[in-house]
Amino acid sequence: MSAVARFLSSLMRALATLGLYGEQHPTRQRAIAASFEELTALLQTDPHVQLTFLMHEVIYGQQPVRELEGWDWAYRMASAGLQRIEIDAGVTIDELTEFLSDVQARLAGMPADTALVRPARSSHIRVGAVGLRDGQRESIVTPAPIATATVVYSLDEETDTVRWIHDEVAARDELPLLEAETVVRSLSVAMHGSGEVVLPLLRLKRFDQYTTTHSVNVAVLTMALAEALGFGARDVRAFGTAGLLHDLGKVRVPLDILVKPGKLTDDERAVLNRHPVDGARIILEGDEHLGLAAAVAYEHHIMIDGTGYPRLYFRRDCHYASRVVHVCDVFDALRTDRPYRAAWETERALAYIEERSGVEFDVEIARTFVAMMRRLECLVTPIDEREPASVPPSAPHTGSEPAGNTTGIA
Repeated sequence: MSAVARFLSSLMRALATLGLYGEQHPTRQRAIAASFEELTALLQTDPHVQLTFLMHEVIYGQQPVRELEGWDWAYRMASAGLQRIEIDAGVTIDELTEFLSDVQARLAGMPADTALVRPARSSHIRVGAVGLRDGQRESIVTPAPIATATVVYSLDEETDTVRWIHDEVAARDELPLLEAETVVRSLSVAMHGSGEVVLPLLRLKRFDQYTTTHSVNVAVLTMALAEALGFGARDVRAFGTAGLLHDLGKVRVPLDILVKPGKLTDDERAVLNRHPVDGARIILEGDEHLGLAAAVAYEHHIMIDGTGYPRLYFRRDCHYASRVVHVCDVFDALRTDRPYRAAWETERALAYIEERSGVEFDVEIARTFVAMMRRLECLVTPIDEREPASVPPSAPHTGSEPAGNTTGIA
């Protein structure tokens, strides 16, 4: 068992003990001492411990604690508003004891009013919730007496990581899978951090940011839709990874084709239309276990009536995840400015999905997506990227435009 798993296990044993024994009981004191010993050992290798509790997952820094996957305590902590814990070297056993008392009270649904009789607490231990930096929604923090350590997400690191992933694939033909999975987990944290599902969608400011922005948005929309369809956490993340990587093959498409305004020539269209095949090949060469993501990369432009690309020589149904990503892919494309049209309003894009349900889109998936977006529209959080806004001279050809458009981008 890893050091962080040992510490968390001891921490939860101490919390359970606090609920059973009085302050001076030796069993309680032994449990706290054991937890402090594990914490001290962990701080010797990591002087700034950062823990995030999300649903039934524990994330240490940016990496999941796989030994604790499905851990019930993670759900209990997150549900009590204790989604984030940060502990710095120098913490004392008295600080840990006070922290445990406050957390135990919070978990039991009691007010933690011990601050009335204690001096100001050291900041060696901080807790809080995760939120989004958008200038409108306030981050949720825990009330006194626990010092707060609210995590504010701007998605800067996530978008930078996705750009780097694309650059690595283009330069070295290597897929950094660990980084992709980390981005998906971080997006999931941002989606659930305020205690309700929100959709942190990036705004496109510059045409050369499109592939990154679109990949992140499709991942977010795909995870939200997978949850709405009733999938569990592990499947939701797998769908999110597939959404993040669905357009990976575009690293093989020349930039002058991606950003060309207006209609593509037949040869240019043929080059662009190869990106699903290229994407599937890149993913499978990067990790043979990513069969789901590879299938989605290959199938996300195939409609349920069999049209689209690549052309299927034998009629078959696409993977369910491909049909989920297809809806999210088209929606985000419609909601983005193009040189030949302005971005569609949400309701117009949803009406298009309803109209094409049963032809282009899976009926159940389309119905669930439309209902979800109408329910969550007020909880969509537009996130600006760091780069200053500029008027794009052109925008990438996405291959995700409505059928029958006159631009040649089908």
